[in-house]
Amino acid sequence: MKTHPTHLPAFDRRAATVEAVVALAASHNSSEITTTAIAKAMGLTQGAVYKHFPTKDEILQAVMKWVAEGLMSRVDGAVQAAASPMLALEALFLAHVEFVASHPGVPRILLSELQRVEPSTSKRIVQAFLRRCGERVSQLLADAKQQGELHAALDTEAAAIRFVGTIRYKPAT
Repeated sequence: MKTHPTHLPAFDRRAATVEAVVALAASHNSSEITTTAIAKAMGLTQGAVYKHFPTKDEILQAVMKWVAEGLMSRVDGAVQAAASPMLALEALFLAHVEFVASHPGVPRILLSELQRVEPSTSKRIVQAFLRRCGERVSQLLADAKQQGELHAALDTEAAAIRFVGTIRYKPAT
């Protein structure tokens, strides 16, 4: 884990906190990632963490936003560079896999949020992110059908669900 200087601008400290949570999630369940654990990983006091995030939920929201924005940015870039809808689907899949490989804590923290019983802003962020991914895949499948790359009778919705399901956000063990 990276060490972080004790004096950083607020934006950088918030980013470092998100980075620490994602790193901790690679080897810890979300319930074990306390503000004390985050502070320890960052070489700070718990109070220093609370200075930038008043609650753990706000930390989780920042993490979920970072994941959603970072991954969708990669996906968007990969899809735009593709020469056909089928190549775009391949690029989308690989962008997801590469992001998860680069940030092995992401699957565990995403699944943890989705499994929360109570509604939360961070859970809604994850749900919106997954919905956006599904919509992107559905559109690419529809485009591939229209361009004759896929069979015209393909059930686009079912195929999109299966496609997204192949990107198993399986936590690292």
